Amino acid sequence: MKIMASLMYLSLTLLLLLHITGRAAATVEEEAAAAAADRIVSLPGQPKVAFRQYSGYVTVHETAGRALFYWLTEAQSQPLSKPLVVWLNGGPGCSSVAYGASEEIGPFRINKTASGLYLNKFSWNTEVNLLFLETPAGVGFSYTNRSSDLLNTGDHRTAKDSLQFLIRWMDRFPSYKGRDVYLTGESYAGHYVPQLAREIVHYNAHSKHPIKIKGFMVGNAVTDNYHDNLGTVTYWWSHAMISDKTYRQLVNTCNFRQQKESNECESLYYYAMDQEFGNIDQYNIYAPPCNNSDGSTLAAGATTRHHMRLPHQPRRAFRPLSGYDPCTEKYAEIYYNRPDVQKAMHANTTRIPYKWTACSETLNRNWNDTDDSILPIYRELIAAGLRIWVFSGDVDSVVPVTATRYSIAQLKLHVTTPWYPWYIKNQVGGWTEVYKGLTFATVRGAGHEVPLFKPRAALQLLRSFLRGEPLPKS
Repeated sequence: MKIMASLMYLSLTLLLLLHITGRAAATVEEEAAAAAADRIVSLPGQPKVAFRQYSGYVTVHETAGRALFYWLTEAQSQPLSKPLVVWLNGGPGCSSVAYGASEEIGPFRINKTASGLYLNKFSWNTEVNLLFLETPAGVGFSYTNRSSDLLNTGDHRTAKDSLQFLIRWMDRFPSYKGRDVYLTGESYAGHYVPQLAREIVHYNAHSKHPIKIKGFMVGNAVTDNYHDNLGTVTYWWSHAMISDKTYRQLVNTCNFRQQKESNECESLYYYAMDQEFGNIDQYNIYAPPCNNSDGSTLAAGATTRHHMRLPHQPRRAFRPLSGYDPCTEKYAEIYYNRPDVQKAMHANTTRIPYKWTACSETLNRNWNDTDDSILPIYRELIAAGLRIWVFSGDVDSVVPVTATRYSIAQLKLHVTTPWYPWYIKNQVGGWTEVYKGLTFATVRGAGHEVPLFKPRAALQLLRSFLRGEPLPKS
C-alpha cells in the first residue's frame, strides 16, 4: 500500500509539474507573440537601419480602458548588453513621440514635407535601448475609454499608470528584466520622472521582481513652484526681456507660491509677454521663431506662470531656415496622422475620436493634481542612492537656468566638485557642479529642448551620466 501511495503521489506531482510547466511555456509563448506583434518592419520613408523597433499599446487599467502607447528603438549595436533608457516629455499633455523621439534623441528626424525620415547621427540609441512613453492616457496615441479621465488627471495617476506600464511592458519583453534602467525627460517631466522613480523604489521594496532602476536625468525641469517662478521672472529681467518697472511689479505683486495667481499678477504676465517680449521663441530666446503666414508667431504667451503650461505650443506655419528649425512640431503632426504611419506603428487601433496632436490642450487645461515641489522626492531618492543629474539649456526662458539653480540650492547639498566649464570638441559645452547625491550641468546656447539645439552636447551628457563620471574638463 505504501508503494502504491508513493506512486500515486509521484504521478500527481508529475502531473502538477507538467501543468505548471505547460502554463509557463504558454505564458512565454504569449509574451513572445505579443512582442513579435509589436515589431515595426519599417516606417514609411524610413532609411534602412540594422536595429530593431517595436511599438504598440500596454493596458494599464482594464476597468477604465486606459492604454499607453510606446515606441522602443533598440541600441544600434549589442542591444542585449545595453541598459534601457525611458524618455518622457512633459506639458503636461505633450508627446514623447513628437518631441523626444522625432526632434531630440530618437534615431530619426522628419523631413520638411513629412514625406519621410532621415537619420539623427546623435541619437541616444547609439548608446542605449530607448523607450519613448506617451503618458498619461490622452497624450499622443495613448487613450482611455473613460472620457472623464481626460478631465480629471494629474501627477498621481500619471505616476501610477507609468509604473504599471513598465511592469507589464517588461512582462512582454522579459529580456529587459534585470537590465539597468534609467529614466530621462524634460520640462514638466521634471515632475513625471522623479515621481515615477519614487514609485519604482516603493514597488521594489516589496516585489520579488524589482525593476533595476539606477538613476534619472532631467532637463529644464519644472521642480519647485516658488523658486521656479522667481527664477523665471529674474531670467526675463536679467536677459533684458522685460523692463525694470515690470520686473519690480511682478516681484511685488505676485505670490509665487500660489498655483493660481491674482488677476493683477496674471495681467502683468500677459503684459510682459504681449508688449515687452516681442516676436521671439520663448523656448530659445536667441533662435528665430516659427512665424505664421502673416509674420506673427503663435504666442507662447498662452503659457501661464504657474506651470499649468504647454511647453510646446504647436506652431502652424513655417518658412525656410538654415540650421535650427523652429517648426518641427508641424512636420510631426502631419507625419503621425498619416494612416500608413499609424498602421506601421500599430497605433490608433481603436480609432481615437480626435486627431493626433503633439500636445493635448484638454489634458493641459484640466490638470487637477500637481505637486507644489518635487524637492522632497529628490531628498528621498538621493537617500535611496539613485544617480541624479539635472541639466539646463541656458537660453530657455520657459523653465530657465535661474529657476533650476534656485530650486537646487534649496536642497543644501555638499559640493564635491566646484563649478567648472565642461568641454565638447574643444569648446565650452556649459558649466557644471557636482554635489553629494546630484550633478548639475548647464548646456551653453541650448534652449528648452537641449538635444534639439545641442545634440552632440546632449549625447555627451548621456555618456557621462551613464558612466557616473564628471563631464570632461578639457
